[in-house]
Amino acid sequence: MAADNTSSVTEFILAGLTNQPGLQLPLFFLFLGFYMVTVVGNLGLMTLIGLNSHLHTPMYFFLFNLSFIDFSYSSTIIPKMLMSFVSKKNVISYTGCMTQLFFFCFFVVCECFILSAMAYDRYVAICKPLLYTVTMSPQVCLFLLLGVYGMSALLDIAHTGNILFLTFCADNLVNHYMCDILPLLELSCNSSYMNLLVVFTFVGFGIGVCIVTIFLSYGFILSSIFHISSTEGRSKAFRTCSSHIMTVCLFFGSGTFGYLKPPSAVPLDQGKVCSLFYTIVMPMLNPLIYSLRNKDVKLAMKKTLGRITSS
Repeated sequence: MAADNTSSVTEFILAGLTNQPGLQLPLFFLFLGFYMVTVVGNLGLMTLIGLNSHLHTPMYFFLFNLSFIDFSYSSTIIPKMLMSFVSKKNVISYTGCMTQLFFFCFFVVCECFILSAMAYDRYVAICKPLLYTVTMSPQVCLFLLLGVYGMSALLDIAHTGNILFLTFCADNLVNHYMCDILPLLELSCNSSYMNLLVVFTFVGFGIGVCIVTIFLSYGFILSSIFHISSTEGRSKAFRTCSSHIMTVCLFFGSGTFGYLKPPSAVPLDQGKVCSLFYTIVMPMLNPLIYSLRNKDVKLAMKKTLGRITSS
């Protein structure tokens, strides 16, 4: 660390989830278990989609990317988080901290937009079934995916750039288990109302666009479902959307609570617990939600296991 008080620090210390010694080892094994389930679940789902041609549809194209995003951003956070449970000081360099922040922001925003694209896909499948193959052609799916990653990159650059212009003085203890925006703003010695406004503006824009897209899609879906005469048809349509609705509620609920309230309204310790849901729990649950409730994925799993046992 530089000697003079106006210079930026060269490294940070991540405080971790808790400072109670008796909880460190149990939490290490708990989150290691979470991470293993996340890796196996998401890579397994990606493998199933890749190996089974009947899953090569727009819905599973987006689900493949959702699994890739979940695997990526959990891998950005959890390995470093595990270090805080087994080391006295979990040190991360300034460059490492900014890199973690960059990839965390990128993949979290990607998740937000990919869920919107999946909602649009369900809208077309239920409201315009005869035009589905034309409307959701491979070119359209690719265009939507490029939009997901492109918009995420732009918002990510805004968030990371906002933090890069800050100065960090004597205090380098980040009150979190990762390098997140609000703890770094609190730690900085020259952050201002404008920095906070940038965060709320871009987070509000990102979440706003996603939520409006999802609400409009499901508004049209509900309208179409209520016009379906048969009970079986309605039930099938609801089943098609149930996994996605569950994921959306959990992800946006925890994300909105964590970021769209002023830091004074949500203490950082409470914010840490809240962020566990969308950074660690959601990437673990998504493969389970989409596989255990999905006949196509179960069928693909049986076929793949059959190939392995017969070879």
